[in-house]
Amino acid sequence: MPSPQQARAQASAITSGKAGQNPEVSPTSRLRTLFDRPRLSPGQRRIAQYLIEHLTEAAFLSITDLAERVGVSQPSVTRFASVVGFSGYPALREELQAIALGTLPGGPAEAYQDNELQAAVDAEIENLENLRRDLADTDRVIEIGRTLSASAPLTVLGLRISVSLAEYFAYAARRIHPDVRLVTRGGSVAYDALLQSREAGGTWVLAFSMPRHAQETLTAMRVARGAGLRVALITDLALGPLADEADVTFATGTGSRLVFDSYAAPSVMCAALLQAMTDAAPERTRTRLDEYEQVAEQHQFFLRE
Repeated sequence: MPSPQQARAQASAITSGKAGQNPEVSPTSRLRTLFDRPRLSPGQRRIAQYLIEHLTEAAFLSITDLAERVGVSQPSVTRFASVVGFSGYPALREELQAIALGTLPGGPAEAYQDNELQAAVDAEIENLENLRRDLADTDRVIEIGRTLSASAPLTVLGLRISVSLAEYFAYAARRIHPDVRLVTRGGSVAYDALLQSREAGGTWVLAFSMPRHAQETLTAMRVARGAGLRVALITDLALGPLADEADVTFATGTGSRLVFDSYAAPSVMCAALLQAMTDAAPERTRTRLDEYEQVAEQHQFFLRE
């Protein structure tokens, strides 16, 4: 992945028509080259979105006016400029103005106005295509599904933004596994749950860590490893401190086009591991699902179709 400085150079080349000799690349695409590469916080994405959606006006705003329009502080705008590879807001504004001038009367016409929501879907499609290629060899998923299925109890860890994925996995896993323990709080609460799981005979933890990655997730993984538990990790990065602490890592891309990430590929990865768990213990799966359906019917859990 290019650094912010490299992304800035690429955007400048595009602006001048030197990237692929294509001067008709849309201004929105040029801004994405600047903004999509770094890992931006939700607040920084708000700034990026505003600049993309109001380029011809925003490129000429003072830092005070831009901060007010977006609803952030002036230091936040300065930090944003630094994150995307500029020395400060004046340098970023100079680049924005160079791009914006191409959209004003007398400049190159933009071929079309990009749709940010469609672009977000396109990015998720690309993440799913990458996951599809990764799953061409199913051996690793099958093996980890088998080990997770055999771990009793099985602990599922997901903190902060990763809670929703952990809850989804745990909810489904409880239909096919007799003892699934969900941990969604960090600190000593997580430590207690992990240690108790190990004392009860558990051997594996399935951890989720989505951007922005929580320090407490890394600490909890280290506690799990120290207690003798092995850790399978679903995250967006194949390298780094979280992957270093995991016994096995499934790296799946997250959608980062919008203010908050979307998780199409990690959700499919969850379903793939659940499928592997069902295949690892078919008799137990069948028995538990049949029993659950009987209870669901008896107590009318669901609306009749």
